[in-house]
Amino acid sequence: MNYISAATLVMAIGLIWLGTLRNPLRAGWLLIREFGTNRKFLGLFALMAAILLFNRYELQIEAGMHVKQDFTPWVFGIEGHFVQHLQQFFHSPYITPVSVFFYVVVFQSLLIAMLGIFAADGNKAFLMAACIAVFINYAVAIPFYLFFPVNEVWSFPPSGASFYMLEVFPKFEQAYRPLSGINNCFPSLHTSISITMLVLGIRSGNPRLALMTLVSAVIIIFSIFYLGIHWLTDSVAGTLLGLLAASAGIYWGRRLAHPKQQKVKPIVSDL
Repeated sequence: MNYISAATLVMAIGLIWLGTLRNPLRAGWLLIREFGTNRKFLGLFALMAAILLFNRYELQIEAGMHVKQDFTPWVFGIEGHFVQHLQQFFHSPYITPVSVFFYVVVFQSLLIAMLGIFAADGNKAFLMAACIAVFINYAVAIPFYLFFPVNEVWSFPPSGASFYMLEVFPKFEQAYRPLSGINNCFPSLHTSISITMLVLGIRSGNPRLALMTLVSAVIIIFSIFYLGIHWLTDSVAGTLLGLLAASAGIYWGRRLAHPKQQKVKPIVSDL
């Protein structure tokens, strides 16, 4: 995991530079300064960090609940062998490493970089919107993971799917399984957060960030199928969740950043 963390840090720094064309260290300093000068952002960041920490203990909570339901056969009955067919059509020794890299490294790097880019741009509204949106994504997804368990596609034999992740990252199960259960599929957080970042990137007014989030979202959503991890149903639900979270995040981020502009002004008639 150390080299994954190092790759994530290096990638995040590179993405900040691409998104701002300025010194990434300055973006980092501006983000740190925001913690000391913006109490609203500090509170929202703490809230986001808290639910991310809670998510790490979700598996322990789930184990203590002894949930017996398994909705995987129901999902498979809806969409059949979609993932298997997609895998068979695209499988390539060139595509697999790219998919793994985006799924494991770029996904989390871009989320970190986005905060730095918003700080560098002085975009306080979207800095807070990102925290709110991430919180909403996890707050909605975790109850589904607890009460609506759906197994990853490759782990359900009738699906016929393979776990291509292991071709590039053989120790993925040992490294990541303690953090994300095999039945934490619906909705797909990789999809929902990718869509959230895409909407934030487009609406932030930063064209470089918009392009980065677009490329990332397309590749990551493709990768969740190509690697045999998520069902199409997971991704559809994740897309809806991502749109909801981004819209709510932007709405409240703007209200918190510019409270005076949100006050209703009296309408004065020229007559």
